[in-house]
Amino acid sequence: MGCCVSTSSKSTCSSRSNGEMAANPSCFEIGCCVHKKARRTFSDHVISLHHLASLPSRIFTNGKSRASCIFTQQGRKGINQDAMIVWEDFMSEDMTFCGVFDGHGPHGHLVARKVRDTLPLKLLSFLHSSESRRNGSGKGKACFKGNIKPENGDSQKDLSAEDKLNSTWREAFMKAYKSMDKELRSHPNLDCFCSGSTAVTIVKQGSNLFMGYIGDSRAVMGSKDSNDSMVAIQLTVDLKPDLPREAERIKRCKGRVFALQDEPEVPRVWLPFDDAPGLAMARAFGDFCLKEYGVISTPEFSHRLLTDKDQFIVLASDGVWDVLSNEEVVEIVSLAPTRSSAARILVDAAAREWKLKYPTSKMDDCAVVCLFLDGKMDSESDYDEQGFSSATLQSNHSGNPAESDDGQKSEPSLQRNFTVRSSEENETNNVVQSIDVEDGTSSADDQNWSGLEGVTRVNSLVQLPRFSEERPKS
Repeated sequence: MGCCVSTSSKSTCSSRSNGEMAANPSCFEIGCCVHKKARRTFSDHVISLHHLASLPSRIFTNGKSRASCIFTQQGRKGINQDAMIVWEDFMSEDMTFCGVFDGHGPHGHLVARKVRDTLPLKLLSFLHSSESRRNGSGKGKACFKGNIKPENGDSQKDLSAEDKLNSTWREAFMKAYKSMDKELRSHPNLDCFCSGSTAVTIVKQGSNLFMGYIGDSRAVMGSKDSNDSMVAIQLTVDLKPDLPREAERIKRCKGRVFALQDEPEVPRVWLPFDDAPGLAMARAFGDFCLKEYGVISTPEFSHRLLTDKDQFIVLASDGVWDVLSNEEVVEIVSLAPTRSSAARILVDAAAREWKLKYPTSKMDDCAVVCLFLDGKMDSESDYDEQGFSSATLQSNHSGNPAESDDGQKSEPSLQRNFTVRSSEENETNNVVQSIDVEDGTSSADDQNWSGLEGVTRVNSLVQLPRFSEERPKS
């Protein structure tokens, strides 16, 4: 893809030897592998990141891992702008990173993929830096293993172990998201002025679940209640512009929030001097045309302790949530014939609902990550029967161009096919357009971005701003 690994996200590796790190095997040191069975250190991770896409524990196209399955399908608006990732053995053998990213705007697909590949590295870097500072300060090390409970003998002046854990992870998420947005702003070849991406990211480590998110992609957990019935628990909040706190910030920064007359249920963010771009979320990566007017990239963060009742977590883009409720999603995943097929079956269900509920609308892209919390997956034979490969694979249904194995200079001349549809959903033509992923530009200048056409309720942006040389003074 050309924009996979951020060289600026590399951090200074710990100078401690492997033997020194293993001296205290009972202590989990925020991202460093210190258990005796966990042989890889953070330094080993940094070395392996030069070949990021070939890591066996990291999947980002339709397929499965040891405890998850992921699937994405292109909608009817053009190139698939959704991206997703599951990275097992993330910092340690019992840790998993998951994320879904929904791009929007002319270069939204490039922004989403850039965030997918770079944000986890930044989180790794800031967690390692935090641990290094703690060790260098001479303060006691907080040991986190399993459920986090403060000890009764601790002084009231000291933060509890859980507070320290929350503080460390919150800081890492905040810094990683801030650094990610800063890198997008200064990227020499990727225009993010009117393009951006959502992000819903989670890290599971033992019974701890850490979450950071912006935009309207969502995480929902399937859990069993006291009657052993499956219930849906929403883990994140859709950060829409009409939320009181979000709307207040945007208006304070001179941005405008209102919905169009023909879609009163979709509040949008508008420039103070132009009825553009009409962003349907209050927080996002990129979208720098609105960053001075209240749209931010600061994530919401939360920490949750998982229990034996919690079964699985579903991360998905709004292409799923626009047509399926939390309860319907949990039911579909829980009733899937095999765990390996759950993500694909959920996307298929969303596609059917789009046709039923919005027959004249263009179906949005859908991306789903299903993480099963007991760490189990189907047998290899069950998975093969579903038509998948056990390794990272490219599905014929995904609509995503295949990505190269090195993950660094993928497809410098990427060919894609998309169908532009009228409001009557008639196929008009099949345009082959060459995209240069390195510089984020299109070689077919006469083709408009199809995501701005058709029914606007499925679009994150309504129209691109048309700046004149002199802007109205406020």
